[in-house]
Amino acid sequence: MAVVYHAPMFSYRHAFHAGNHADVLKHLTLVACLQYLAQKDVGLLLADTHAGAGIYRLDQELARTSGESGRGIVRVAAAAVQARAQGQTLPAAVQAYLELVQTYNLGSDSLRHYPGSPWICQTLLRPQDQLKLFEVHPTDARLLERHVADLGRGKQIELRRSDGFAGLRALLPPPTRRALVLIDPSYELKTDYAAVLDCLEDALERFPTGCYAVWYPVIARPESHALARKLKALSTRVQRPWAQALLDVGQAPTSGRSAEVARGQARTPLHASAMHLINPPFALAEQWRAALPWLSATLKEGPGAQWQVESGG
Repeated sequence: MAVVYHAPMFSYRHAFHAGNHADVLKHLTLVACLQYLAQKDVGLLLADTHAGAGIYRLDQELARTSGESGRGIVRVAAAAVQARAQGQTLPAAVQAYLELVQTYNLGSDSLRHYPGSPWICQTLLRPQDQLKLFEVHPTDARLLERHVADLGRGKQIELRRSDGFAGLRALLPPPTRRALVLIDPSYELKTDYAAVLDCLEDALERFPTGCYAVWYPVIARPESHALARKLKALSTRVQRPWAQALLDVGQAPTSGRSAEVARGQARTPLHASAMHLINPPFALAEQWRAALPWLSATLKEGPGAQWQVESGG
């Protein structure tokens, strides 16, 4: 199968969006998957096709400018404190996710650091596992390279400054025949939607039993609306089980966005995103069904807030 990939754009910086509601869904899912897969002793290949900078400061300019973490992870953490004070039990997936985030904020009264996908993976990495990271953005790749070097974990964590869509091909199938692959481009380019499907189809031909996790925004773009259907169709065609979750926090009142408009950021903020997993952990759909009602109530911004979980195969 011929796979064509397009050159990336370099305007997107995830630091602007770190810890937002989309990250909450993505990273809660990632923690749940890693904890499940770690139940077997056999080594695991972890691959992140669009890694970003790895870890982010929520008290620095980019994150503070957007304020998205305040409506995401900060709100979730505050709601968790209140729930515990009232004697309530958090959904297990929410609890596990928050515990991991908190390990990067010990001794602090506020959330100053937020672990991106690479840092969640390396936190849960076992000695027998390998982590492969792809990042092409010049600034983020430089930051990630420095962060990885500071870990001092040698060849166990490898950063490749190359396109993750194309680079994934060389990793599959892994020697241990176990892998978790996260595919989460920025979708700045409309071609990213087709590239995700091409990448997945190629990966499934090479290694059909791997666990593949795809994040995507749910926005007013035909390619976005079609992606959910096409991902389900692909999963069904290759006869692999799948699970899909959507979290929509609803449309926030426009009056609260005046500062963004003044800074020239008047585009509609993202209010919904989704995850699609092929060969998901057995209990993931039920974990979502337990966690998403709580997250939806906590993160609701306005009318239209909802959550959905589907599974098949």
